Amino acid sequence: MNSDKPSSLVFNISCMLALLFLMWGAFAPNHLAVITGRLQTSLLDSFGWLYVLSATSFLICALCLIFSRWGDIPLGPNGVEPEFPLLTWFAMLFCAGMGIGLVFWGVAEPTSHFHDPPVGEGATPQAARLALQYAFFHWGLHPWAIYTMVGMALAYFQFRKETPGLFSIGCQPLLGRHAGGFLGMTIDVIAVFATVFGVATSLGFGAVQISGGLSYVFGVANSLTTQLILIAIVTILFMLSAQTGLQRGIKYLSNLNMVLALALLLFLLLFGPTHFIMTAFPSTFGHYIQNLPTMSLNLAPFRDSTWIHNWTLFYWAWWIAWAPFVGTFIARISKGRTVRQFVLGVLLVPSIFCAFWFTVFGGTGIALELFQDVPLKSIMDEQGIEVLLFTVLEQYPAGIIMSLIAIFLIGTFFITSADSATFVLGTLTTQGNLNPPNRVKFTWGIIQSLSAAILLWSGGLKGLQTGAILAAFPFVFVIIILIISLLKSFQEETKR
Repeated sequence: MNSDKPSSLVFNISCMLALLFLMWGAFAPNHLAVITGRLQTSLLDSFGWLYVLSATSFLICALCLIFSRWGDIPLGPNGVEPEFPLLTWFAMLFCAGMGIGLVFWGVAEPTSHFHDPPVGEGATPQAARLALQYAFFHWGLHPWAIYTMVGMALAYFQFRKETPGLFSIGCQPLLGRHAGGFLGMTIDVIAVFATVFGVATSLGFGAVQISGGLSYVFGVANSLTTQLILIAIVTILFMLSAQTGLQRGIKYLSNLNMVLALALLLFLLLFGPTHFIMTAFPSTFGHYIQNLPTMSLNLAPFRDSTWIHNWTLFYWAWWIAWAPFVGTFIARISKGRTVRQFVLGVLLVPSIFCAFWFTVFGGTGIALELFQDVPLKSIMDEQGIEVLLFTVLEQYPAGIIMSLIAIFLIGTFFITSADSATFVLGTLTTQGNLNPPNRVKFTWGIIQSLSAAILLWSGGLKGLQTGAILAAFPFVFVIIILIISLLKSFQEETKR
């Protein structure tokens, strides 16, 4: 079958199921919210342990590969050179891997943890340390380990073994001939749906925060209508970007995103509580590493586990739902790297950067509350967590200008994530085509934007979280099969 034609069963079945979901949400949003909410509660109650053990196992596996004999295996033919320069590679994987989420949660998550910590009293120095420590935990080694293992497996089979970049093909060493039949098709459809809902969650967060920023700066109504209009506008923009391909649109936007993100970071670092930030970072990072085993396996079985469900399990599910998208994209841009270079680049560098990001943004918010009595908690309760970033920026010189830059940055992250996702979905539904036709990318661009809109309409931020959690559950098993297949192939290659 010609891979340039979107006529595969995976494309047809995925589109049909996506349209059924969109129709359900459009005509019965309340029913959708109730049913998916019940499913989410049931999954977290019954299988929360699966998310926790899986994410921790993926991290252990990634760390072991750094020191293993397999670390020198290239992700491509022997002697091949990397396609992208190192800094551009970092920018592209970072923007695809976190993007909107960092800007949305940078102030909001530590502030939330500061007032509602997992243990102990809120609004205390101990709560402040825990707030940053858990932000490091949720955005550090665990999510990037998930991306590392999925991306490495896809890159290895795609470039080293010269097979199509499909999850079903990657599972072939373990599944054998079944990877090419109904089971293989099911695996690819699961990957498509995880991508759609994982990205839709981020796009929804982006729309909410852009709306909050416009409301805070210009007084525009922060309403569902505004958020849906923003999704429509940005959809047009990222579809235009998607037509330019990987080497132009995504590459240039990723570099722009890094420049703007660093500008915001340096602004708060220089004008904010610099001494507090620079002393909090090493101290909190040390506590994070020291307590990593305990946090990694904590499900709070002997006390109320609501906090763990609302934060840690949601994040692990969100990262797993993002894994087919980020993994496919990182694999596509990582040809020529060795296994060791890949793990060090994808796992360690972004994890440290994310920890520093949360120290700067979250630490600034906490310092404003601890030492300057800025009422972020009451602002969060009255106006929503999406306005906290703009409230913090307003406390410093040129705060309005920086707020506008932040709004623009969220928009470009929105475009980059959606643009990358259309490429990934196109690849997954055209039998691994590394340059999927524009009409396929256009179809998936519309579907993922409509999915974000439906999730927002049916449940707001809670609806976005529910979509990610439900999409992640079946994909956990796909990742496990994929990693076992990768390790089996590594062993067979080193025997020769």
